[in-house]
Amino acid sequence: MSEVESLLPHRKPFLYVDRIESATGEEIIGYKKFTDEEYFFAGHFPEYPVVPGVILVETMAQCGGAGVAKLGALKDALFFLATVDKAKFRQQVRPNDEVKIVVKNIKISKIAIKQEGKIFVHDKVAAEAEWLCMVGSKDSLK
Repeated sequence: MSEVESLLPHRKPFLYVDRIESATGEEIIGYKKFTDEEYFFAGHFPEYPVVPGVILVETMAQCGGAGVAKLGALKDALFFLATVDKAKFRQQVRPNDEVKIVVKNIKISKIAIKQEGKIFVHDKVAAEAEWLCMVGSKDSLK
């Protein structure tokens, strides 16, 4: 099991973080390489494959969640995306691009995590957004 798999409940094909480089109370940095084998390229778009914007938002949120988990701030918690604000898509992410994900922690509490992030491809901002995740546990959700 990879470090990221130990930090997140997500698994392939819906795991969009390969590694966490650093995680502090202020900032989380991670990476993902979108290979030409990604399932969504078959339909988005077959003749000109591009990573969908919604996947880029999910990638940022997963990186943020993995970083918070790595900090040990919320043991055994699950994070559920509740809102997405200020999403902007500035550059395409194509097959075999490795992206750098930079997430800033705005607020971490026992009930919610507020973060903002950017995805960089070839040192240029490809996407950015703010989001809020609600915090729960497997037991509290039954």
